Formats: sequence, C-alpha cells, structure tokens
Amino acid sequence: MALLDFILNLVGLLLWFNWRAARFDPLSKFTPATLAGTLRRAEKTSFKRWHLPLALLGLLLLRAPLYSEFGSALNWTGKLDIGAISIPFRSNATSYLPMLLYSFYSFGVTLAVFLLWVLFLSALKSDAAETDSLRQLLRLHLGKLESWPRLLKLLLPFLCFTLIWALASWPLTYWNILPTPATMIQRLEPALLVGVGSYLAWKYLIYAVLGLYCVSSYVYFGKQPFWQHLTIVARLLLTPLRSLPLRFGKLDLTPLVGIGLVVVFAHCVEHGIKTPQRRNPDGSPKARLVDVPGLVDLYQRVSK
Repeated sequence: MALLDFILNLVGLLLWFNWRAARFDPLSKFTPATLAGTLRRAEKTSFKRWHLPLALLGLLLLRAPLYSEFGSALNWTGKLDIGAISIPFRSNATSYLPMLLYSFYSFGVTLAVFLLWVLFLSALKSDAAETDSLRQLLRLHLGKLESWPRLLKLLLPFLCFTLIWALASWPLTYWNILPTPATMIQRLEPALLVGVGSYLAWKYLIYAVLGLYCVSSYVYFGKQPFWQHLTIVARLLLTPLRSLPLRFGKLDLTPLVGIGLVVVFAHCVEHGIKTPQRRNPDGSPKARLVDVPGLVDLYQRVSK
C-alpha cells in the first residue's frame, strides 16, 4: 500500500505539472510555415486544460475508499512524514474520513517537496540570464516569485510552511488525529518546527544532483540540456568546497564529500548532536557530555 500511495502521488504530481505547463504548450501558439499548415484538422480535440485539475481531484477523492477498504484488510497505517514529524493515519473500513484527509495531505506533502525543489533551484539560478531555459521552466511553477531576490526565496519555505501547517493542523486536531493544543502558542510551536524542517526536503535534491554529477564526470552522456544544467547546478552547490584539495589526478572527491557533509548536517538538524549515554556506578542514567536537541526532540517537547 505504501508503494501504491507513492505511485499515485507521482501520478497526481504529473497531472499538476502538465496542468501548469499546458498554457505554455508551443503547439497551441504554433504559426504555420506553409499553406498546408494553415489547414485545421477535421476532428475536434476534446481535451481541455481544466480536465487536468479535475482528474487530480478525482484521483484524490477516489483513492480514499480504496485505502480504507484495502488498508484495513492489510492492517496498513498511512504515515505522513513532515520533516521531523510523522503522523499516523489508521485505515478504517467503516469511515473514509481519515483516509480522505490522508489522501489530500499525502499529495500535499509530495507537491510541497516538488515546489521546494523548484524554489531551491530558482535561488541557485538567480544570477542566470532571463533567457536561461531552466529559469523559464522554473517560472512555470513560481510565476513572479521566480524574479524575487535570492534572500526572499530562501526565507519563503519557513514563512509559508509555518502558516500552512498552523492552518492544516486544525482538521487533524478536530478529528483527534493529533492532540488538541490548549493554547494558540502550543499550536504555533509545532508549526514553527515544520517551517524549519521544510528545508530538509532540499537534501534529497542535493543528493540526486551531486550523485548524477559524480557519475557524469566519468561517463559521457552527450550535450543534452539536462546534463548541462545539472553540471552548472552541481558546481554552484560545490562552490564552498572548491578550495579544498579533494582532487587527485582524474579522481574528484568533491561531490562525494559534499554529499557526506549534507548527510551529517541534515542528521544533526533532525536528531541533534548527542554523545553516548553515560551511567552512574549504580546504573542510573547520567547526563550526556553533549546533548544538543534536534527537531525531533523539540517536537516531542512541545507536543507534550
């Protein structure tokens, strides 16, 4: 069921991507070069741009009863991973509401990760020319935000996802999926942690970019625009490491070191920095030498 949920989220993301890109379809504004090209086809196309969001809505609505029926039979529990927070949604054949919320929230997380990746690439390419093909592709999804200053782009995840989670948590607390906070401050504290944790979504994009860049350094894939843009983005990511002696002949360890640093940094942000647990002579626990809390620890504290 988890694999099915992942696949359906990708299908929904493709529907969203095509809906956003449909209005920029070059064939819709094609200028014929010959007299024959001015002739229209006899049949009329039945496809409309609004069919795509309608299909996406239908997908999110129809998979809820599917999850409820088969999920309860397989004893499956949907998990909504939001940074350092994991929220369980137990399937119930007698009530579709929990899975209906899960269906929309699960796709919402997938879409949010995609938009975070787009925003991150836009921040990296802020100095590129307006005619850059990657910037034009990013503008499909960001609109006017794509031309904003880099600093504002980097602040947007925290501001937006703090507000979004503060609002999205209301249905979850109303239906007892999350505990109801006693005060507004207790509702805002997890939202702030979600806003900070939203930056962790960038690590997967960095892993992919640096990993593919490492492979393309030794395998020639041609001059396709994808590999050209990937090389530019990877070199921008590795700029802080360029001064280090990480190249030995034809062997360049910079991408691997970059991936390792991101892995360590993301782990420390999520789980904190802790030395091994110490014990007193009588076996009772002793304070750690270093105990810097991460997002997981902070969320456990504010959710009590």
